[in-house]
Amino acid sequence: MRSYAFPGDIDERIMSIGSQPFMYMRTDEFSEINKESERILLDLIHCSQGRTIIYTGSGTGAMSAVVENYVKTKNKAIVIDGGSFGHRWFDLCQYYSVPVVHYQVPFAKDIDYDDLERVVADEKPDVFLCQHHETSSGQLFDLQRISDICHKNRVSIVVDVISTFLAEELNMDDLGIDICITSTQKGLNIPPGLSILFLSKNVDGYPFAHNGYYWDFNDNLSNLTRGQTPFSPATILYLQLHERLIQLKEEGGEYVNISSVRHRAGVFRKLCQGYGWPIPAEVPSYAITGFQTKDTKERKIFRGLIEKYQTFIMPGSIPGFYRVSHMGLQSDEELIELAARIREFEEA
Repeated sequence: MRSYAFPGDIDERIMSIGSQPFMYMRTDEFSEINKESERILLDLIHCSQGRTIIYTGSGTGAMSAVVENYVKTKNKAIVIDGGSFGHRWFDLCQYYSVPVVHYQVPFAKDIDYDDLERVVADEKPDVFLCQHHETSSGQLFDLQRISDICHKNRVSIVVDVISTFLAEELNMDDLGIDICITSTQKGLNIPPGLSILFLSKNVDGYPFAHNGYYWDFNDNLSNLTRGQTPFSPATILYLQLHERLIQLKEEGGEYVNISSVRHRAGVFRKLCQGYGWPIPAEVPSYAITGFQTKDTKERKIFRGLIEKYQTFIMPGSIPGFYRVSHMGLQSDEELIELAARIREFEEA
């Protein structure tokens, strides 16, 4: 079986942890593992003097936690809605009755940053919510432009980097981002089930709200100071996360991983060009390639790959639009083989 969906194929060293006996979580040993994980995570995203919260839960859970604890304390939010994941920020703001400016961006299009700056100046939000990469389309947004606009207008920045962490260059300190969110099943390339918040030094001591028992920032931060969680964690996933972070350090850090992702994206995009598959994203992220095929009626590519080759890619919301992740283990030869098999079912 091969997977070009998130998290992709996972290193055996990481996968083997799931079949081994594991320690009891309420121990000094488990605490030290979590403390080291926090240190490495903060280094990888360049968030000096920051903190992490690691939740047993999906990325949407972490997004909800940010709205419950942080956005809920603000007067008005602005949301970049460039697809299904950006729209989730809007849904969460509505769910928690946060006044929100709904800034919509067409599918696979970049933001009109001049227009965005005018809207921010006029609407005067005090918190900005966006994706670094709209995973549903493959479109990458320019965090430097967003950072400049927000700092000029004194707007706090919260970014979902779930599909760009370790796939695109990202420096929280340089960009002045207050909170970032990621999950384990994408750039970290371990099984899904953990989400991670990065809280910059800018929000140290911030009077967070208390609108959710499980996700409460203060409770989680207090426990993580001693390397623990307030509730039972997904222990094996925490151990896999720690091992993966050690592995990343051994391999040379985030830039080596980003370079590998970039190379694989380049290989597959040349294949897309050769097969005549357009890539709709105006500024595509290296994390995935979203491409348009002629398979617009039956999803025969998606089902055919599974049934004949036990291979997974990701369908999109538009008929014939598919996405291939460039995270996880994949060689140039495997990408060449994948493209040929996609063509096989497209022509069938």
